[in-house]
Amino acid sequence: MRRRSPWLWAAALCAYAFLYVPLVIVVVYSFNDSRLNAEWVGFTFDWYRRLAADDDMLAAAGNSLLIGVTASLVSTVLGTMAGVAMHRYKLRLLPILVLTPIAIPEILMGVSLLIFFVLLNFTLGLVSVALAHIAFCIGFVAIVVRARLAGMDEALTEAARDCGASPAQAFRHVTLPLIMPGVIAGALMAFTLSIDDFVITFFTAGAGTVTLPLLIYSMIKISVTPEVNAVSTLLMLLTLLLIVIAAKLSPTLLRTDRDN
Repeated sequence: MRRRSPWLWAAALCAYAFLYVPLVIVVVYSFNDSRLNAEWVGFTFDWYRRLAADDDMLAAAGNSLLIGVTASLVSTVLGTMAGVAMHRYKLRLLPILVLTPIAIPEILMGVSLLIFFVLLNFTLGLVSVALAHIAFCIGFVAIVVRARLAGMDEALTEAARDCGASPAQAFRHVTLPLIMPGVIAGALMAFTLSIDDFVITFFTAGAGTVTLPLLIYSMIKISVTPEVNAVSTLLMLLTLLLIVIAAKLSPTLLRTDRDN
């Protein structure tokens, strides 16, 4: 077996440290007994207790979770349909329509959605933000699902059709279980993109609608207390929980894929 170079290990450690050390700092300083994040003073749970009593922060976090769950569910369904359509029907216009929202700058998409809602005389609020996030996330889900379909053996679907299954039955019992890991990955990506989006939310939220990124941005103008670290830690734990659930589901689906 070829021995790996120590320089490769060093580069890998530096890369992982660059990615995860800031997250560790966020978690550690959520227990800091000081209003400033500049230095460590002592250990405390006070910021979590203050977070539990902060109605504004909890309302903003609740709005972000509601929008994130809604956007991920709807965009997963529509993105899966778009991914299947792009894989099966070689239409030149379809990929452009599906993938353009993720290719253009977010600020341009935010402004265009704002103009669109204004032209429709649509009241800006949680619904407009959710619709904007759905439009933004569909393309990401479609890419993941399309990549999963590209590695699938189409003979399995054709065999199901030869056995008398309708197109809907073949998709439900054969295609969907095989691409489910991609669907789950797309849903997690959509949820992550939605819950921390600022630019599109800023343009489509309207007055009185506050999400967690918008609230944190407004707090930066004054001061950011470890309470922000506390809510960030909880959201991080929620994301990790979703990843663990997906990791538990995907191996079972992949094993079923090989057995079939």
